[in-house]
Parts: sequence; structure tokens; C-alpha cells
Amino acid sequence: MYHIVYGLLYLISLLPMGVIHAISSSIAWLVGSVVGYRWNIVMSNLAIAFPEKTEKERRAIAREFYQNFTDALLESIKLISMSDEEVGRRFLGDSSEVMNKLMEDGSGRNLQLHAMHNFNWEYAHLGVVKGLRHPFLGVYGPISNPILEKIFYDIRSRFGTVLIPAPKFRTNFKDYAGDRYILALVADQSPSGPARSWWIDFFGRRTGWVTGPESGARLKNVKVIFGTFFKVKRGYYSFDFRMPSKDPRDMQEGELTAEYVQYVEECVRKRPANYLWSHRRWKHAYKDEYAPLVIRRKDQSS
Repeated sequence: MYHIVYGLLYLISLLPMGVIHAISSSIAWLVGSVVGYRWNIVMSNLAIAFPEKTEKERRAIAREFYQNFTDALLESIKLISMSDEEVGRRFLGDSSEVMNKLMEDGSGRNLQLHAMHNFNWEYAHLGVVKGLRHPFLGVYGPISNPILEKIFYDIRSRFGTVLIPAPKFRTNFKDYAGDRYILALVADQSPSGPARSWWIDFFGRRTGWVTGPESGARLKNVKVIFGTFFKVKRGYYSFDFRMPSKDPRDMQEGELTAEYVQYVEECVRKRPANYLWSHRRWKHAYKDEYAPLVIRRKDQSS
């Protein structure tokens, strides 16, 4: 079955990008307007994030989101047969060199990237890794379908990324912890344990955030950058980043995460349709018992 599915996807990947995008536009209309895939979740999330916008404006963001969503899926299939040169041409900027310089500044400290759910993360990952001179460790959520898991594993490891499944991170990371590395984490995951999370305002609503990325950065004394990737034009992507105001070990507990949350919100406000609105970012409700875990952002009044 694997060879059949791979063969079909490979044939699709041979189509010109213009045809890929035409197919994507049709699927976006079908998924968003006809099937309504997670439509209620998308619109509920947008209502929380942008209460000042009209229903019409939020629907426009939703339609653009579905287009970005299907573009990301179809463009990722295109990666199966895309040449290395074409990958480099479609990811703009010098993010690889930025990370190389941070790794080679003489401090001997490793680097940790706190990314977010932006489109198109598959292109961004390959575009960043292609020019790196240091091992890149990518923590990811495995796909439940074993056939698609293998196909996308091969795509993601194309330029040498060491892929670590999130459920096995603590075990597998030990093999690399003593070496030089760049570790990439998608740090806006919804926490599985709300009572063990930081609670930080996100679009005006108290929201749970995983503590692992911050605690790991402080423990290993790594340098941290926050990163976002975005569409420059259809089929072309770029990367932007920000460094926290201080080294992780010089910050109070929760402060690094609060700065990251502020950065995520700024990026989403700038490009609203570029965020993965189909996942439940406000899945957990805040409770008074979480009060000791509340962290205030610097951009909020006391």
C-alpha cells in the first residue's frame, strides 16, 4: 500500500506549481465552503482573537486561512520531487546564516528556536536547514497514518534534520544533549496538563502555555530565538525572528514564555490568515486555582 500511495503522490508532485495551486484553490473552496472542515472551530477562534472585526471580516480571514491550509498541503506534496535548487529558490532570506553566526560566536552555546504554527512550515523547515552548518534537531508530532508518516518523515529529513517525535523527546534527546545542535520546537502547542502550565494572556484571554521549551532553555543555558515564517507570494516563503530581551537564565520563571506569547500575537495580528486556526488554541479554560501560574506580559499594564 505504501508504494501505491507514494507513487500517486509522486505523480501529483510532478505537476507544475501553477496546476498545484489551481487544484489547491478548488480544494480550499470545497473544504471551507462546502464541507466546512472545522469551520465552527475556525470561526470561534477568530471571534476570540478579533472581536473588533465584523463577521464579514472574520469570514474573509477564514477563507484566506483555508487557502493557505490547502496550499501548504499541496505544496508539501510537491516537495517529493522538487530539486534542492528549487527548494532554495522558494524560501527567501538568510535565516540559515543568522543561525550559523549565533552558533559560531565563540560562546560554545547551542541554539533553540521557538517557532509557531505558521504556513508553510514544511517549506520553512527545509529552507532554514538547507544552509545550516550545524546539526538541526526538529521535534514534531507524528502523523497517525503510518504511510503518510513515512512519506513526510522522508521529506522532513531530506537535508539531514534529526527528527525527534514529541512523545519520545525526553528519551531521544539524551543522545544529542552533549553535542552542538540547533533545536527547533513549535512552542505554541496547547498544553496537555493545564495545571502544569504557564497562564498568559493571548488575544485578551488567559491561555495555557507549555513550560517545556522555557525550562529546557534555562537548564541547558542555550540561546533562544523566536521565529515566524510567512508567505511572500504564492509558493514563496520567508522567515523572521526575534531574540528575547535577556538570556534565559537571567529571566524570571515564565518571563521567556511571556515574551514568546507577545511575539506570537504580534505575528498573528500582522498576518491573521497565516495561523493554524483549525486547532483548539483555547481548549482549556482558566480556573482560579491556576492563579500562582499566571505570568503577566511586559506589554500589559499592571
